[in-house]
Amino acid sequence: MSLNRIWRFKMHDQVGDLQVGDVAIDTDRGDWGHVEVPGNWTMQGYDRPHYTNVQMPFSNEPPTVPKMNPTGVYSQEVRIPEAWDNRRVILHFGGAESLLYLYVNGEFVGMGKDSRLPSEFDVSSYIKCGETNLIVAIVVKWSDASFVEDQDQWWMGGLHREVYLYSTDSVFIEDVFCGASLENEYRDGVLDMSVGLGFSGHLPEGWQVELQLFSPSGQAVYQQALDSEAIASESRSRYRLCAKFNECLRDVSVWSAEVPNLYTAVLCLKNADGREVEHTSMRIGFKAVEVRDRMLLINGKRVLIHGVNRHDHHETRGKAVDRDTMRQDAVLMKQYNINSVRCSHYPNDPYWLDLCDELGLYVIDEANIESHAFAPWLCHNSSYSLAFHDRGKRMVERDKNHPSIIAWSLGNESGHGAHHDGLAAWIRHYDGSRPIHYESALWDMYGTNDEHAYDKGYAATDLVCPMYPTLELLKAWAFDEQHPDQRRPCILCEYSHSMGNSNGGLSDYYELFKTVPGLQGGFIWEWIDQGLKALNENGVSYWAYGGDYGDEPNDANFVCDGLLWPDRTPHPSIYELKKLAQPVSVSLVEDDPVTLSFRSRFDFIETGWLDASWELLIDGRAVADGAFQLDSIAPGSELNVVWQSPKDTYKGEEAALLIRFVSKETQAWCPAGHEVAKEWISLPKCVLGGQAEAGATSQSRNSGISQICQNGDLVLVKSGKLIVEADAQAGGLVRLTHAGREILSTPPQISLWRAPTDNDGIKLWSGQENKPLKRWQKLGLDQLESRLVDFAYEETIPGEEVELRWGFEASGRQEWQDFYWSYKITIRDQETVDFDFHVEVGNEIEDLPRVGAIFTLNPRLEDLEWLGLGPYENYPDRKSSVWRAVHRSTVDQQYVPYVMPQENGLKCDVDWLTLASDSSLIKVESHLPFMFSALHFHPRDLTNAFHATDLVARPQTLLCLDIAHRGLGTGSCGPDTFAAYRLSESKYDFSFKISIT
Repeated sequence: MSLNRIWRFKMHDQVGDLQVGDVAIDTDRGDWGHVEVPGNWTMQGYDRPHYTNVQMPFSNEPPTVPKMNPTGVYSQEVRIPEAWDNRRVILHFGGAESLLYLYVNGEFVGMGKDSRLPSEFDVSSYIKCGETNLIVAIVVKWSDASFVEDQDQWWMGGLHREVYLYSTDSVFIEDVFCGASLENEYRDGVLDMSVGLGFSGHLPEGWQVELQLFSPSGQAVYQQALDSEAIASESRSRYRLCAKFNECLRDVSVWSAEVPNLYTAVLCLKNADGREVEHTSMRIGFKAVEVRDRMLLINGKRVLIHGVNRHDHHETRGKAVDRDTMRQDAVLMKQYNINSVRCSHYPNDPYWLDLCDELGLYVIDEANIESHAFAPWLCHNSSYSLAFHDRGKRMVERDKNHPSIIAWSLGNESGHGAHHDGLAAWIRHYDGSRPIHYESALWDMYGTNDEHAYDKGYAATDLVCPMYPTLELLKAWAFDEQHPDQRRPCILCEYSHSMGNSNGGLSDYYELFKTVPGLQGGFIWEWIDQGLKALNENGVSYWAYGGDYGDEPNDANFVCDGLLWPDRTPHPSIYELKKLAQPVSVSLVEDDPVTLSFRSRFDFIETGWLDASWELLIDGRAVADGAFQLDSIAPGSELNVVWQSPKDTYKGEEAALLIRFVSKETQAWCPAGHEVAKEWISLPKCVLGGQAEAGATSQSRNSGISQICQNGDLVLVKSGKLIVEADAQAGGLVRLTHAGREILSTPPQISLWRAPTDNDGIKLWSGQENKPLKRWQKLGLDQLESRLVDFAYEETIPGEEVELRWGFEASGRQEWQDFYWSYKITIRDQETVDFDFHVEVGNEIEDLPRVGAIFTLNPRLEDLEWLGLGPYENYPDRKSSVWRAVHRSTVDQQYVPYVMPQENGLKCDVDWLTLASDSSLIKVESHLPFMFSALHFHPRDLTNAFHATDLVARPQTLLCLDIAHRGLGTGSCGPDTFAAYRLSESKYDFSFKISIT
């Protein structure tokens, strides 16, 4: 009987305000409020959400909590069916944050802890069947348990998971533990099922347990019944009364994330008269998990872990994630080639595991243990020993039958002590089919320069599972010849912190995963931005983070660090993960004829369910397409294919193939036509029949200078329809017009600053002296001002070419005494202006955010086209997922609305771009590949904003043209941008040609 519904609700500021009337049956509750269950009261107008990462939200020492302690009283009247009389009745609470007391009909029943695991109460002796009964649940927000629930997430409150009643006979199926392993080269299944019976009083006689097993297609493959004589009652059994089924099944359909084959087991309990008393069913998967030879093996294969960390989170419901949203998460993960998920940092809703079983995701299930603020202490404190053990054991008991679970985690960031080693020992004894995972067992060496990092924690972890390691540290572990770890593989439990515009360097990690033995992937932090939908004072919605609710202390927007926005819209960076994790790839192996190698990276299935097609791009534009007729490729195999090029002759500078793999038919997690993989392949010149026609988009037919005027500091140059007005003293260009339409009304500015990404430094955090943002601010990059030091004007070719040159130096900054920049304008015809820039930052300044120029273009130049990498934003260290083509968009669509406004929208390796309105078109070209962003926000606008609602779009287009741009890295919680993607030159020269029609 589901109790998911509206409950009456009353909030107290502290436990001491509770009254007898709150639980009494004769209390008038007409003036109480209402809340939805499942739900967090903090999302329904009571109390407030509170965000902290490491620090506790209050200053008390364990186990004491603040006196002011929000306490919610839930009340529900329930009519219990008369047919449940003389039966066992259980009341189930799926999760309560953080301490639960239960009263039924005014009587105290019991209490429960652990916010992320169920509490169940036998209420048989408290209820009246056939009548209305009063259920009162008191939930206290803070308790001694809060100190081991200190995860990086919102502190909420309330009943956030399902609540229901269920009834059984006095003899009942108490528990089922199903082992479903593999043998004989992973072909045959071994069924090892224990069915524990519960009862009260004397051992029942004459009862029977029957098992039926059905294949994934629904065919009956096994049936057996055990009567009371065959049911074991040995003292060494984990149950007092236990039916055991053991059977070997030949050639089973094996479970994996790629092919999640599920068998259905149906159990029937019959009484001594043969009456069917109880049925239960479960889905099981035959699989094998092993750790050996520096490999985690799934069904005998080294499976590369393409993983993410997932919190229970919803933008309006908080921790009460509904089933449709959970399914959306699982489907999205599959669609972006994610094959693994770590339940961070607690057992997720059990329905989530059902979805992982069904759709195919490998799971690391994690105990609800994190004592981050007191990590070195509580893991050794005997007062908390039972809490550690109870949480881990109950997780295993709840989730042991899910085939998706490939490892048990002892929790997160809680130090390493006897509690962990003892819990690991219990789990290994109870369930030896899965390895143990615990990152903090490596902490003795974590973050040090010790050459034998991660050579620790053998009692508490079967995996080397570090957080945020550098590439150098991973290589040091992999190639440690003096103390090599010959058994455990390295799988990163957290890496590539996805905070804001992030995930730079992901391709460098994947290069190691795919080439270095022992390194087997990892779990990106994290799946979703944990922003909460809120309204500002003007009624405009935005995503709130720590501090927005007056919650102190807090860790600001550190809670928004996912691959998805809070509404589950994907960030651009998730395409990088999808590309790197894609299960098929293509490479060019021969030029003439064009021969392509198709490689399958699947572990268990062939590629026959995919269609492959191609588009021929000439100078970035599609001119022909077709389909490959491929044989199905076996897992891990390659197939060479000769591409049949079109018979037509194409003229151009470059040719490429864009190859797509899509699902032929609808799958459980995607529609037919879903794109699984993509490759961009540069083709040799031999496919081109000729060169592009010269001058098609460059020089104007009408050239020459028609007028030059100088009036004091003002210089006017006119070339047909093109007019350039310049100021010799005030900073350069004043106005550029064409055919009477104003294009530029301000001079270009040197651009060395970008609106800080979260990886550069978190704007709302103090300290961070080692972060790039602080270094750049100390250098004054965000306030850099230039002083004009020279100007030159010259008609270099009389009547045909004019040059105007300005030189600048930094004003008022000792650190910038060697800084100098200049730019030159050259006018040659009535459509084109050349801009040449020179920048000297000096030898004392390095590691700049960017080097380029900003042009403020007047309104209405909205339509955007470019030849370069796209279609979504990309950066020097995050561009594996984009491809070179002519892309079309608008300036409005270029803005990427990260929860914390920051640098966004860059495009790399660009040859040219155009911006157009109904009446004008400008084209920007360069002789070197460049980068650009085109937004309605200046970098200063993004720098000064703390929420999207702080931004007001400018009518102008801010066109940033960069010759160099620092990579993104993952430094908000992990390594800074790798050295190869930093800017360390002392001089930069770059130029752009701007054509106007």
